[in-house]
Amino acid sequence: MSGILDGKRILITGVLMESSIAFHTAKVAQEQGAEVILTAFPRPTLTERIAKKLPKPAKVIELDVTNQEHLDRLEGLVREELGSLDGVVHSIGFAPQDALGGNFLNTPFESVATAMHVSAFSLKSLAMACKPLMSEGGSIVGLTFDAQYAWPQYDWMGPAKAALEATSRYLARDLGKDGLRCNLISAGPIGSMAAKSIPGFAELADVWNTRAPLAWDMSDPEPAGRGVVALLSDFFPRTTGEIIHVDSGVHMMGA
Repeated sequence: MSGILDGKRILITGVLMESSIAFHTAKVAQEQGAEVILTAFPRPTLTERIAKKLPKPAKVIELDVTNQEHLDRLEGLVREELGSLDGVVHSIGFAPQDALGGNFLNTPFESVATAMHVSAFSLKSLAMACKPLMSEGGSIVGLTFDAQYAWPQYDWMGPAKAALEATSRYLARDLGKDGLRCNLISAGPIGSMAAKSIPGFAELADVWNTRAPLAWDMSDPEPAGRGVVALLSDFFPRTTGEIIHVDSGVHMMGA
């Protein structure tokens, strides 16, 4: 039986653990017929080890999205492996510890700048590095955590995600003429390595225990991964600049 990504070539960032949304995106994408290539930083060997748990082998390329040399060489490395791309998944976010956990008013700009560079500006950097590989058009999909609200303990990752969401809209505006769509999945909290690095994450995640109309399982990243794969497919040919919520409905609940 054919899958919704048959014949498509997809680059996926952020596969660090089997518990990550990025891993489950890669898994579902392969199951749906895609050829997948992964990027990793700072430990490609870790991603290579996790990639062995995917249904099919996947090449891993080292990529630091804040390093212009890495971005400049990405096109050649991907072209050598796959020839071209039909889709790109941005699953990258980072903030220094002093930008999280209730330190919002005291965080120095240097830490804020790091959070913005890695978590938001990198979407533009990755899109432009991959654009020459997507001459026939395609889909760029990123992952966000609803930036409409000020979440407990999330601090400067909140403004970073707000910047990511705005960046996605501007990319959608400017890349549409090239047949490129840019959308985001806003997922509920997942017990990934990135989440566990946020001090007080349990307090944030507890919101889903009391407010989610649909049951939310923090240990199951696959629903968000399936959302990403849907946006990578041809089922949304005229959808761009959108944020699709995969959060069991928490985003629409009132007080």
